Amino acid sequence: MAEQVESSSVAASTADTSSLPPREKPRNMNKLCRQVSIESPGPVVKNCVFNFFVPIEDTPPLGARIKIVYAGACFRRRDRSASITSMSSVSSDLSDYCPTLPAQSSPAHQMRENPTHQGIREGSIYAGYEVAGVIESLGSDITDANNYGLRIGQRVVVYPFDEAPAGYAELMVVPDLKYIVPIPDNLPLSVGALLPTGALLAMNAVFKAYEVITEMSKKRPAEEANKKFKILIVGTGGLALWAVRIAAHHFASTGANNYVDVTVASLRDEGFRLATEIENVSVVQWNECLYEPQLIERTKDVCGGPVDVVIDFGTTSRSLHRSMHCLTKGGVVLMSEDIAEKLMPKFSRLSIEYQQEIIPISNGTVEQLHELVQLVANKTIEPIPHSVFPCEQATEVVQKLCNSEIPGRALLKFHDIA
Repeated sequence: MAEQVESSSVAASTADTSSLPPREKPRNMNKLCRQVSIESPGPVVKNCVFNFFVPIEDTPPLGARIKIVYAGACFRRRDRSASITSMSSVSSDLSDYCPTLPAQSSPAHQMRENPTHQGIREGSIYAGYEVAGVIESLGSDITDANNYGLRIGQRVVVYPFDEAPAGYAELMVVPDLKYIVPIPDNLPLSVGALLPTGALLAMNAVFKAYEVITEMSKKRPAEEANKKFKILIVGTGGLALWAVRIAAHHFASTGANNYVDVTVASLRDEGFRLATEIENVSVVQWNECLYEPQLIERTKDVCGGPVDVVIDFGTTSRSLHRSMHCLTKGGVVLMSEDIAEKLMPKFSRLSIEYQQEIIPISNGTVEQLHELVQLVANKTIEPIPHSVFPCEQATEVVQKLCNSEIPGRALLKFHDIA
């Protein structure tokens, strides 16, 4: 792995652990596995990828242990008080607002280049949010009556449960089989790894948007009954592309496509090209070089007036502020709950003034993930573009993501299982 650091202290601790008498070994730990750890001292990505060997827990009595084949480069902030300039903001979902790297000679850069600087162990990238693999073992208390139809060697994806361990690892312990979703043989594991976070969050946002519009339609005066609702999806990273594709299917299956118009606000030229490939979706380019009034007016022109619902996958106050100015009175902004937690306090006053609502969207449910797997496996919903990299190239992947050089989603590959 380029820029890889394998510390002597970690290597020594690994050796010491393996040589301990059984009674002195960590409890319920009987195996070591490789783990890729991506640290986040700040926006500088150099020398932040490390390789360790860590003890892995025994298979829980009612759980399973998964051999990870693909893990999506999914950046999620665990410490929500962390700075927005941390690595968690440089995501393949949210890379539309990538922080500018400091100059090589800057004091901040020199500080972070210093190996004595510990940085922030954020665990922003770790197995558990977007994971696909095979079941290596099942717990001792698993029977035919409680195995959810799962078996050793089965191809699966893992729902992002709260206790997922930090760091990409070759093995992952899942405490409860309810978090494990089998995937059909016709669905590639690499595609399966795209679903548990980005696609699932996008699905939940689209479902919520449909609920909001349904409620709005009940309150509309009779003279506006034939007026179409307008939805604006902000961003053309992985999240927004999933949202557009899921919305196209969901609105068609519910008949909502007859009274809903969808527009994508593209934040990058590459995203603009991808968005224009989708039928029945208008696209407006959000060029950050323009003044805000120009961007707001341009968006309203393309949308045919203020919009009713905004699904905003942007990461900045500027994005949300612009979205709210494009929103009609009584409109709703939907955004992921980890971002909403940071931004809602800043915009609560403005939302009251504009008589608008900001609604946080959670990642979705296990049941939705089951449904999503079937929709993608049946080709009802096409997966977004993605690229696979050996886990040894984690450093290069992080650098490319920071520079928005990878379209769609990036995946790290640990094993060669088909």
